[in-house]
Amino acid sequence: MQLDSLRKHSLVVADSGDIDAVARWKPQDATTNPSLLLKTAEDPRYRLIVERAIQQAGNDPAEAIDRLFVLVGCEILKHIPGRVSTEVDARLSFDVDGSIEKARRFISLYESQGIRRERVLIKLSSTWEGIRAAEKLEREGIHCNMTLLFSFAQAVACADAGVTLISPFVGRIYDFYRQLRNVDDIKIEEDPGVASVVRIYNYYKKHAYQTQVMGASFRKVEQILALAGCDLLTIAPDLLQKLSSAAGEVERKLSVEKARAQDIPRVSLDEKAFRWEHNQDAMATDKLADGIRRFDADARKLEKLVISLASAVPAK
Repeated sequence: MQLDSLRKHSLVVADSGDIDAVARWKPQDATTNPSLLLKTAEDPRYRLIVERAIQQAGNDPAEAIDRLFVLVGCEILKHIPGRVSTEVDARLSFDVDGSIEKARRFISLYESQGIRRERVLIKLSSTWEGIRAAEKLEREGIHCNMTLLFSFAQAVACADAGVTLISPFVGRIYDFYRQLRNVDDIKIEEDPGVASVVRIYNYYKKHAYQTQVMGASFRKVEQILALAGCDLLTIAPDLLQKLSSAAGEVERKLSVEKARAQDIPRVSLDEKAFRWEHNQDAMATDKLADGIRRFDADARKLEKLVISLASAVPAK
């Protein structure tokens, strides 16, 4: 099947907060975000985890959410050999110190549950401030996954900061251009989301950056197959199912050897150059801002859910 064949070329990561789905698909790693964890908290199967988080937090909603993120992460880690990604509050996207404090808090909670920090990736928005926070955290041995990444400028800055991993969003780039062009679909050979990841991957490998590239936010199987060979690919359960059901071998599309054979100049960006280059990409500025707003909106919904449940949960 295609899923097994794909695993020969890229590490497969589950993009889900659904613990049962992660257990079923047995990926190497798993990624979560506020939107996925909202779905988890709303799912009756996981109500006991939500209640446990509330009890541990002494009915403090903000603390309960932090603990919920970590408890779900701990449950996921029981079913995978690798790492789980846990995301910092979107409201801290432009706050270096606040992001660092929240990341340290997550790591402290994981370690209190017996989870080593090497098994956790802290997800941060790929703003200038988020990248600076990640740079400092990496020096402390706290590894980071940079999310909401849409522009080449963001990718360059993340690599120069020495972050562990980036998650360029294929599907949301595809969505933007599909809407802009007023079309139902874009051929895979012309898909801007796929092209963005290919460009970043080749740049990283050409210049021997250690930062890994994880394609994310897929809308269709064809986008995944077009990026076979990317370091990692984080895939939602419905697409994992489609890959599992499809027969055939997957051809490797990306490779270090091909990247190093290309003539790709190295780019250097200070803060001013970063902000200008990112600003020049209308899609990237639109989708970064939109993504922050969406994650924040779902985090607030999760907060309301926790508050509504807290009154019915007895104190520990």
